[in-house]
Amino acid sequence: MKLRWSRALTCLPALVLALGVITAPSAAAAPTVSSGWNNYSCKPSAAHPRPVVLVHGTLGNSVDNWLGLAPYLVARGYCVFSLDYGQLPGVPFFHGLGAVDASAQQLATYVDRVLAATGTGKVDLVGHSQGGMMPRVYLKFHGGADKVNALVGLAPDNHGTDLSGLTRLLDQFPGAKDYLGKLTPGLTDQIAGSDVLNRLNAGGDTVPGVHYTVIATKYDEVVTPHTSGFLDGPDVRNVLLQDLCPADRSEHLAIGLADGVAFHETANALDPAHATPTTCASA
Repeated sequence: MKLRWSRALTCLPALVLALGVITAPSAAAAPTVSSGWNNYSCKPSAAHPRPVVLVHGTLGNSVDNWLGLAPYLVARGYCVFSLDYGQLPGVPFFHGLGAVDASAQQLATYVDRVLAATGTGKVDLVGHSQGGMMPRVYLKFHGGADKVNALVGLAPDNHGTDLSGLTRLLDQFPGAKDYLGKLTPGLTDQIAGSDVLNRLNAGGDTVPGVHYTVIATKYDEVVTPHTSGFLDGPDVRNVLLQDLCPADRSEHLAIGLADGVAFHETANALDPAHATPTTCASA
């Protein structure tokens, strides 16, 4: 028994660290306004009539998570916005750690702000990791279904993650999951089988009127199994990155931060009427 506890104590810091890197872009200070996006004077065009709201992942922020995709979409004529959510007191730059339900309410407030600024009736949402799952809480429980046309998730943890079994280590420590949940509820809310995820997925994965696209990678080392990101329901398109480009080796972070194949497929999901084939050349 002593040996078992010794091994568990050794592994617990690794588990907490792994939970903390569900999405962790650089630690650079995030400016409040980003070049080319978060421009509240931007008015959507006839070609792209809805603003795009980007939703970062755990330990991400409104700038670092989108240094690749935001300029990519702006260059294609979209009005692009990004928010910070899930902040903890005294923790700068690294967000998405607060309770998922509270983060969904922050998203609701932000979407209303974007709609008011752009004079539009709906937005499209693109999220990475937690940012692909948490908006579903907004859609289902915070009035988002009438304000969102499409949700695109890049490596989302829609049905949670077991971190290749690492999350089961928490069961070795009585009270450890409760402690971690109080400290960083945004982490434990994403563990497969959490109360939040059970409530979210009860009665079906989708809500009527929203177009869903999930883009996953088989090399995802954080959302495991990677198929837990896929959704069931009407108006859902589940895409495996390697089906589009077998040579693509992107893992959990790269698919959201820098993968041109994923970016191209995201653009297709935002404008399906003008979609073009996504291949390795799309990178």
